[in-house]
Amino acid sequence: MFKSMKEDFHEFLEIHFFNPSAYEKGSAAWPIRLGANEAKPAYHIGPRVTPYYYLLMVLEGEGTFIQNEKTYSLRPGDLFCLFPQVTHEYYTSEAKRLRKIFFAFDGRHALSLLARAGLGPSRPHLQGGVNDQAVQIMESWFDASRKEQSDLSRLTYLQRIFDALAVNETKLADPSQEPSWVQQGKEYLEIHYAGGISIKSVADYVGVERTHFTKTFHKTYGISPMKYMQELRMNEAKLLLTGTTYKLSEIAQSVGYPDLFSFSKAFKSYEGVSPAKYREKHTKGQA
Repeated sequence: MFKSMKEDFHEFLEIHFFNPSAYEKGSAAWPIRLGANEAKPAYHIGPRVTPYYYLLMVLEGEGTFIQNEKTYSLRPGDLFCLFPQVTHEYYTSEAKRLRKIFFAFDGRHALSLLARAGLGPSRPHLQGGVNDQAVQIMESWFDASRKEQSDLSRLTYLQRIFDALAVNETKLADPSQEPSWVQQGKEYLEIHYAGGISIKSVADYVGVERTHFTKTFHKTYGISPMKYMQELRMNEAKLLLTGTTYKLSEIAQSVGYPDLFSFSKAFKSYEGVSPAKYREKHTKGQA
């Protein structure tokens, strides 16, 4: 780390961009980029949003982090996460400038991985969450990323880091955290989204009224359960469109739609193009 820094407008930065393979995108979560930076005195990011999850580790310096209208002080050893489509902002102290390492990732089980590290939508910052083992793994990942690296290697580093950051959940007991039934509902959606389930059936499964489930789910995860289920279906559909030769009608039924018409309509509304056009665009040159 910090061996190949390049000067940018408000920081010195080393960053590695990854092009996730189809195998990585079929996994629970996959890395998108890896970076390290040293802040200049005027370093100030945001307010802005990101399409991915970013996990950041503070190594040196001090600063301020704002997300979901809550403000957190940043100190050495702190761990904090930027959540997709949630406005965030962070900046350095001029006297003690921030030095951080970070990686961006995505995947249907990204939230579950973050929970292993003691983070979640209601807890995006963890004081003292970084440990020496995680930093050492990050350093090895930087060394590997400066050379040719396989998709399996990237996935391995991602999981090793979360394993190193894993905390005892009982130490993080917080009444503001999501009720267990919300997590159960989310897991139920992730397992059965392709089974033609309804949001009411998920609410019935966890034993609460549908409207209460929807409101609590949205408050906890920043997305409605209906949109989350659609996201799960569309992500799987895109993998099947680009990674298999299944007929469109087979894919429709595989991701929970009763017929090709309803699947095509939903897919075009979500992606802006028909399933057939999406397959044609993303499989060119693969034959």
